[in-house]
Amino acid sequence: MRAFRIAYDGTDYYGYQRQPEVPTVEDAIFDALRALSVLEDDEEKPTRYAAAGRTDAGVSALAQTVALEAPDWLTPRAVNAELPADVRAWAVADAPDGFHATHHATRREYTYHLYAPAAGSRADRNDAESGGLARERAVEDERFAAACTALSGAHDFHNLTLDDDNTERSPTLEASRDGDYLVVTVVADGFARELVRRLVSLARAVGTGETSLEKIDRALAPDPLPGHEGIAPAPPEPLVLTDVAYPALSFEIDSQAAESARAVFDSRSVERKTGARVARHVADGVR
Repeated sequence: MRAFRIAYDGTDYYGYQRQPEVPTVEDAIFDALRALSVLEDDEEKPTRYAAAGRTDAGVSALAQTVALEAPDWLTPRAVNAELPADVRAWAVADAPDGFHATHHATRREYTYHLYAPAAGSRADRNDAESGGLARERAVEDERFAAACTALSGAHDFHNLTLDDDNTERSPTLEASRDGDYLVVTVVADGFARELVRRLVSLARAVGTGETSLEKIDRALAPDPLPGHEGIAPAPPEPLVLTDVAYPALSFEIDSQAAESARAVFDSRSVERKTGARVARHVADGVR
């Protein structure tokens, strides 16, 4: 058994898990394993295969973890030779017999990069520069922090997920300011579907003053929220699966594979910055 750390840009994928007729990260990994003859054409999935989690469409990852029976020569750099550029293996660990990448994870960490200029900041005050978006999304940091505290701890989050069962979780939410962004870290042993994005959405609504802190009490109460009071998930693109903990594993970074991953994502960072600059130019010119 071997476990691999996988980083990916989820922008062009319909989530991690395989789906018919749409591209997924899992499809990309299985295609690579077939090209390497680790997975036979008539096999649905590798022997004893499992992944740490099923990220939603558009969500990216730094530390998605997959485990399978694999030959010793199957290194991260070998897998990368057959993967698309936006999916990169970068570390590997030997795993004990019976290891399961889903069930044996003891901690999962997601990071959400929320555009949320501080109330009273330049972006908030200068509507001409922000195009109106900053003023709409300006956040009182203390209110946002209070929302994070209220949403942390053991609760039944049935009003904040698509799941019908196993909705009792115990997340911890923390936020730190980085310029016009709040970097929101959400940690738990596991998450229900869309829970992280709905937690961020509700905290943002409290932080902007769109709703009161009491809305959190209603969302965590046993009664279902009526449709008009439902909490929609925040957009998926700012969300990253940043860590999955396995006390029994010791990952070794493949230096060549890690350098490949850094090069790919550095390049994508420049592309996104350039695209944002062009969009800003156009927005400033439409007056």
